[in-house]
Amino acid sequence: MEKEELSKSYESYDVEEKWYRRWLDEGLFRAEDKSDRKPFSIVIPPPNVTGILHIGHALNNVLQDIIVRYKRMDGYNTLWMPGTDHAGIATQNVVEQDLAREGTTRHDIGREKFIEKVWEWKKEYGGEIINQLKKLGCSCDWSRERFTMDEGLSRAVREVFVRLHKDGLIYQGDYIVNWCPRCHTAISDLEVEYEEEETSLWHIRYPYARHVRRPCWAILPLRSIPMTKGMPVL
Repeated sequence: MEKEELSKSYESYDVEEKWYRRWLDEGLFRAEDKSDRKPFSIVIPPPNVTGILHIGHALNNVLQDIIVRYKRMDGYNTLWMPGTDHAGIATQNVVEQDLAREGTTRHDIGREKFIEKVWEWKKEYGGEIINQLKKLGCSCDWSRERFTMDEGLSRAVREVFVRLHKDGLIYQGDYIVNWCPRCHTAISDLEVEYEEEETSLWHIRYPYARHVRRPCWAILPLRSIPMTKGMPVL
């Protein structure tokens, strides 16, 4: 009888690819639309479509996977709903860079054509982080994968935000943001280009609130002249 020689190291591709493919082929991650079993569902916090997996995603999604698999084995009709976020500014920047290489801008081609370009980019390059989640073994129901710019989702978001605004539950207020003079919008701390410089330290005293006895203070280093990159503004 011929002996099979074991590999000296763990070959993840041979093992994990085989079993994950089997799980998918047998539909083990799919939730039933109608079932007598108790329902349990988690909507994945949608990662940015432009992103790649980092340690935060790994930890977050592994914990969700543990809960989902436990509930599935416990007899629940379990749905782990996957999707990606359009990552507005990040995606816009990537597409604008492509347009710049073509010698044009989003203003030249207009809104509708620019949106078409975003969809084209998403179709060609936007699935990397989903493939990485699959490599982790995440047991999402991939047949239900959604994107935040999908027609139904966009309409639902608009409806909810309008309803919340009419009910006075959301409002526009004054707060410090990182303003991008090129994109004409607020951007996250991750997208700011930082520069160290010697400047003034400003003390800002916020107005009293009725239920607060003492005033609120914030000490912030702010420039006294407009910046050409991301800047904190009031």
